[in-house]
Amino acid sequence: MIAETVCSAVAAAGLGIAAVTAYRKRFLTAARLAAYSLVPLGLVMTGVVEWAADTAFSPTAWAGFGVLGAAWLLFMTTRAVERRSGGTRKERRAARAAQREAVAPAASAPSLGPAAARPAARPESKPRKAAAGEDFSDIEAILKKHGI
Repeated sequence: MIAETVCSAVAAAGLGIAAVTAYRKRFLTAARLAAYSLVPLGLVMTGVVEWAADTAFSPTAWAGFGVLGAAWLLFMTTRAVERRSGGTRKERRAARAAQREAVAPAASAPSLGPAAARPAARPESKPRKAAAGEDFSDIEAILKKHGI
């Protein structure tokens, strides 16, 4: 009963503020305020507020929220374990199939040892070595330009 009264008062106050805002020629803001103000009134009219008030003081409802929380916790734990173990069942099947395909051609080829099964390594890029005088030529040019 009190919750419905409070929600109705909030809606009335919000609609009053929206009317004052519209009087000041800020129609977009007034329409937005009116929309926000009508939400509590709509919740009262649909019975959601009464349901929420009954739920807040019901031990059965709190036990239900506890069960929902436990279910959510189990779901998130299984998802975390699934991600650590290599993804979904479909992804694990695809990985096994790819592994079988990679092993099958190596088995049919003549045995060249473990090096043949490994993919070729990328060639390492060599660091660029500059001449000793080249490093400071730009700096020397700047210093000469400024007369230093």
